[in-house]
Amino acid sequence: MFGKLLTAGAAALLLAPAAFAETYEVKMLNKGEAGSMVFEPAFIAAAPGDTITFLPTSKGHNAESIKGMLPEGVDKFKSKIGKEFSITLDKEGLYGIKCTPHYTLGMVALIQVGAATNLDQASKVKQKGKAKKRFVPLFEQVQ
Repeated sequence: MFGKLLTAGAAALLLAPAAFAETYEVKMLNKGEAGSMVFEPAFIAAAPGDTITFLPTSKGHNAESIKGMLPEGVDKFKSKIGKEFSITLDKEGLYGIKCTPHYTLGMVALIQVGAATNLDQASKVKQKGKAKKRFVPLFEQVQ
């Protein structure tokens, strides 16, 4: 009897972190509080295991990882235009996100999962167009 209780307790502890994982919603917008062609919010501080859902509230947008702005060992990703997209982020670090068609217009986001283990690498990635300017306040929010 004690063995069964111990096993059940161990299983509950292993599953507990998943029960506390959060889901964040990011709107992909033609116009938002920060101007035109934006992700809202553009910065998220998440925990490992949290899920980010990108919502195409305006047409013509997607979410794609930016080369050089992912933690080591994380595979690049790219959603389809105009489709909702969810990703669970398990590895600590910074994740740079862009809308492929509107990247040079500054449609970017930054997600910090746990510790910013790749801050030096991610902050040195050369950005295009307005994305360079939009990333400045996003990197200022990194803790």
